Amino acid sequence: MTIEVGNALPDATLRIMTTDGPSPVSAKEMLGSGKVVLFAVPGAFTPGCSNVHLPGFVERGAELREKGVDRIACVAVNDPFVMHAWGQAHGVGDDILMLADGNGEFTEAMGMVLDGSGFGLGRRSKRYAAIVEDGVVTSLDVDEKGIDLTTCSNLLLRL
Repeated sequence: MTIEVGNALPDATLRIMTTDGPSPVSAKEMLGSGKVVLFAVPGAFTPGCSNVHLPGFVERGAELREKGVDRIACVAVNDPFVMHAWGQAHGVGDDILMLADGNGEFTEAMGMVLDGSGFGLGRRSKRYAAIVEDGVVTSLDVDEKGIDLTTCSNLLLRL
């Protein structure tokens, strides 16, 4: 079942990189309070994700915060080492929480699995962007083809 506006975010174990290495975190703990912008990408370092999607949030994150966003988070079905390296490559610092969903558990619970096996990518996440308020999805856009619906610019129009 695909998550919809009005649904609570599912809980699953994600991973973040800390100074001590990869650390498990709860999706509800990371995303369940305040106003959160959550965006998901099919894969770190892929062309659309690296050239358009993540850079837009890096460049315009301050505008999201000015509109009341407490946290910006990016999730992908990649391991925490890759997510950390990707974040470093784009200078996200502490501005964007880079969440690794290595086993795709959160992605599956969201109903956002993308079958990329035809491209040798296996099971990944669909590209989506959500506004989450106190753990409940208040806005959701899914890009089945392309990137336009899930850009930071589009989310800024919804806030």
